[in-house]
Amino acid sequence: MIPLSVLDLAPIAEGNTASRSLANTLDLARHAERLGYLRYWLAEHHNMPGIASAATSVVIGHVAAGTKTIRVGAGGIMLPNHAPLVIAEQFGTLAALHPGRIDLGLGRAPGTDMNTARALRRNMEAGVDSFPQDVVELINYFAPAEPNQRVRAVPGEGQDVPVWILGSSLYGAQLAAMLGLPYAFASHFAPAEMEHALEIYRARFQPSERLQKPYVMLGLNVFAAGTDAEAKFHFSSLQQAFVNLRSGRPGQLPPPVENYDAELDPMVKATLASALSCAIVGSPEMVKSGLEAFIARTGADELMVTAQIFDHKARVRSFEILAEVHRELAG
Repeated sequence: MIPLSVLDLAPIAEGNTASRSLANTLDLARHAERLGYLRYWLAEHHNMPGIASAATSVVIGHVAAGTKTIRVGAGGIMLPNHAPLVIAEQFGTLAALHPGRIDLGLGRAPGTDMNTARALRRNMEAGVDSFPQDVVELINYFAPAEPNQRVRAVPGEGQDVPVWILGSSLYGAQLAAMLGLPYAFASHFAPAEMEHALEIYRARFQPSERLQKPYVMLGLNVFAAGTDAEAKFHFSSLQQAFVNLRSGRPGQLPPPVENYDAELDPMVKATLASALSCAIVGSPEMVKSGLEAFIARTGADELMVTAQIFDHKARVRSFEILAEVHRELAG
């Protein structure tokens, strides 16, 4: 059975604070470690009232320091927002503090709106255009230093930090294949190009020192509960948040409501269903059949599971149910 990992967007639920969100993040990471999840990743988003992981490397350090064995990383760092040297130093430092446990996923998007991108003091067009070169530059900073090398990442050089390419389109698939890197596709919110991206990545993959054969991780929403009705109820928080974001009204994670999609405009409902089509919502039996079907359809090497659930105890329980189902399928 393929490994399961966790993508935590560090949601700030309505009425809560970033402090509570980050405490919940560490608590969930400890549960994930106990339950046997392989990785725990956090993502860089800016100017988002409902997400507490803007300073992604800081939160990764917080989670890694509070756990013992689970791999912790970025899913991902939006490289156009940063100088490659700075990211090499940050993740080199994390790897020095937590050897063998740090992952670095790199994305090409800004992770925010254009006004905020300008506030980050980066030229977005130039940053996007230079993404392949920036990735190569960053990877080279992790290599052992060459004689007379004038710019070095300390900490960073000689550190074993696996680098992933993230994507929600064909661009990332092509780059990951060309560089011989593992590839993580954001099918949990942008599944439209998933199958085509996987085909391109696998067909064009060039073995490298870092990876000998293609390795794909897919994002998947899993909302598990004791009954289908309860899981659907919790899922409504993500549905509301997605509609709010697409409507230009990002906010904190809303509390769940009964039958949220029943009154939606048909066009909005169709958009929502399409964007969140890679979701398993239901009882343990539903989760088991959905998981088997998704793996069989995609041939994924690993799944990165996310669950934007308003109530923290219910979110922890969802990951517990998924881990139980995973053990059953593996056994």
